Amino acid sequence: MIVGTGVTKTYKQRGGVLGGRDVPALRGVDFAVPKGGAVSFIGESGCGKTTLGRIIAGLETYDSGDIVIDGVSMSGLSHRRRQPYFRRIQLIHQDPYSALNPTRTVHQTLQAPLALRARQTDRSRSWTDERAEELLSLVGLDPGYVLPRYPHQLSGGMRQRVVIARALTMDPEVLVADEAVSMIDVSLRLGILSLLKDLRLRLGVGVLFITHDIATARYIGDDSELYVLYRGQVVERGNTETVIADPVHPYTQSLLSAIPVLHGLERPGPERVVPTEALDEAQADGGCLFARRCPFATERCVSEMPVLGRPGEGGQRHACFHPQRRSVIPVGAGRHAGAGG
Repeated sequence: MIVGTGVTKTYKQRGGVLGGRDVPALRGVDFAVPKGGAVSFIGESGCGKTTLGRIIAGLETYDSGDIVIDGVSMSGLSHRRRQPYFRRIQLIHQDPYSALNPTRTVHQTLQAPLALRARQTDRSRSWTDERAEELLSLVGLDPGYVLPRYPHQLSGGMRQRVVIARALTMDPEVLVADEAVSMIDVSLRLGILSLLKDLRLRLGVGVLFITHDIATARYIGDDSELYVLYRGQVVERGNTETVIADPVHPYTQSLLSAIPVLHGLERPGPERVVPTEALDEAQADGGCLFARRCPFATERCVSEMPVLGRPGEGGQRHACFHPQRRSVIPVGAGRHAGAGG
């Protein structure tokens, strides 16, 4: 199990409008990824979800807070002592082509981490070849066809399956999937999402899914928890279906209001929320981070920062002074407004 408490990360902006200013990427984020479970983080571009994924995978440092992996705090450990713990968490990159070395065959790509794993588990050299074939079969590829080929000789979907197979070489406890299907042809996305769900069931591996697409988060985490990030802060958190069907934070509602409507089959949610203005990162922080864009903001929202509270009705937690459930997602043309979509 992986637990994060108060994780913060700030970058120093160089040049441009924000030159010389500290830009918070994460503002005290709490999270938990249960063993074999699925957790999704959603939010618009720049909300901090990719930074969080890289921190969880050990590819980025954090400024404060703590990450605990299987009961061991990472904050007090040196980089060398952290490595064995972070190897249990593997990142699936957004772009499967740039994630693979174009000068290496798939066989060579898988052999390097498998050789390390063989040394760690005291296995023979022949095991690495057998394991490479086993992993490719596990992700739905033909080892005989794929192993001798270079990345450019494979389709986008096949390359992403190779990336997943490489992540599995270290026998991870958690896979961090960062927009794992956003650069794949639409016709192939469902196959990758189904594969991730299947790996959860067959291997007991946890999945932390990072996306801006509500539909994919819903598919991956239909039995899990959804976190909504806005400017580095978790503004709503709860069961995936509950948060989507009955959001209480205005930012979550605006995010869900942007879901495209299938004309003729659906109609817009009756209580859609539209931000009052565009996001402006140059504005100084003060009060609720969403206050300047929120159509329901009051003076308190502008001057005081809300924090993620205890679970309320429906079980989700939120950071809002004026929470209210609203029906915002598209509704089937023959269904009542409150039925969801």
